[in-house]
Amino acid sequence: MAIVSFTMLCGYYLSDIMSPLKGLLEGQLHWDSAEYGFFTSAYGWFNVFLLMLLFGGIILDKMGMRFTGMMSATIMVIGTAIKYWAVSTHSLDGQMWHIIAWDVKAQVFMAAFGYAIFGVGVEVAGITVSKIIVKWFKGKEVALAMGLQVAIARMGTALALSTSLPIAKAFNNVSAPILVCLIMLCIGLIAFFIYTFMDKKLDESEAACHIANKEEEEEAFHISDITKIITNKGWWYIAILCVLFYSAVFPFLKYAADLMVNKFGVEPSLAGTIPAILPFGTIILTPLFGGIYDKKGKGASIMIIGAILIVLVHALFTIPFLNHWIIAIVLVIILGIGFSLVPSAMWPSVPKIIPENQLGTAFALIFLVQNVGLMLVPALIGWILNTYCITGQAMEDGLLVNTYDYTLPMGIFTVFGILAVVFALLLKAEDKKKGYGLELPNIEK
Repeated sequence: MAIVSFTMLCGYYLSDIMSPLKGLLEGQLHWDSAEYGFFTSAYGWFNVFLLMLLFGGIILDKMGMRFTGMMSATIMVIGTAIKYWAVSTHSLDGQMWHIIAWDVKAQVFMAAFGYAIFGVGVEVAGITVSKIIVKWFKGKEVALAMGLQVAIARMGTALALSTSLPIAKAFNNVSAPILVCLIMLCIGLIAFFIYTFMDKKLDESEAACHIANKEEEEEAFHISDITKIITNKGWWYIAILCVLFYSAVFPFLKYAADLMVNKFGVEPSLAGTIPAILPFGTIILTPLFGGIYDKKGKGASIMIIGAILIVLVHALFTIPFLNHWIIAIVLVIILGIGFSLVPSAMWPSVPKIIPENQLGTAFALIFLVQNVGLMLVPALIGWILNTYCITGQAMEDGLLVNTYDYTLPMGIFTVFGILAVVFALLLKAEDKKKGYGLELPNIEK
């Protein structure tokens, strides 16, 4: 668990490494908010339009965790290398490319292209690690194990938000943090290679156990099983809850450092440290709530409470006169609690609804739905900021950057939270009807 979680930590580090750099991207590379939104939306391009996540889930269920894990970790390294080249090179300076129906800066497009490739790798790695945790901990502390895995991975987000800008300033180059990510991902690839030997040993042990107990092997995955997954109402409620919940958190983090500067008057050099509190909180709370779910149950209720907290936080962010930095810290802490509650119960609930031989594809389809939100919402927020929310310009570290009013974007995040509460309630009602056991403990006596 520690090894595969470290690989995910490296992936999460790259996912959020650009968030505190929005101001530098505007100043050094002359990107605007719409281009930044275009870049961040690239994370889901291939996963959504080319259905790469679905194919990744099928490969996982067909080819196994070792093959899929190594494949996804390698893809992460390749995507990061392209992104680093795009941001660091001067060969693309001044070039505009016509892509489908839009004119876009060559540098922005290539950085987005690398990020899109990385997005395929990190999302397929995510579903692979989720199935690995279920394989090793099913019938035991599965929610605690998933919580610990998420907590370790979230350390990557916290490190990205808190170290990205200092690294960029130390090297006086916005591409320096991406190079650090590339090195870390190479180490993560080596770490997963080490895990494959452990997994092979477990498979041999389980095979011997099945033979000794004269047990039948698990039924193989068939393509027709996809129909069984997408006709499951409980699966749909989790998938929609997932996309709404994460659309209210991850895109927010992309703009959180800029929000701290524009609304709360935090110094740009410190702006990333306040959002960084959120993932640090989840490091402690997600395993804690997962342990409660394992022992006491109440998974659907935990998701409802977490979604309500998300609504509360974003609603308070929309109030103009609540603009003191202490209020920002308090709201981020509450957001961190909500961000810990929902995943701690949501991901361990999927194996209660879906058979294990279909689990990789089920996780992949949920991640696919999630990626629609993660692709569209950052671009939407960037467009809204550029179109409706510019309030002027200011000097930041000797560079002229735009200033923004974030009231409208925070209102949009609030709506996502309200809809998440609705689908969490629907999931609880479906569990009561079908008896999935979401309100029951995970540990089998």
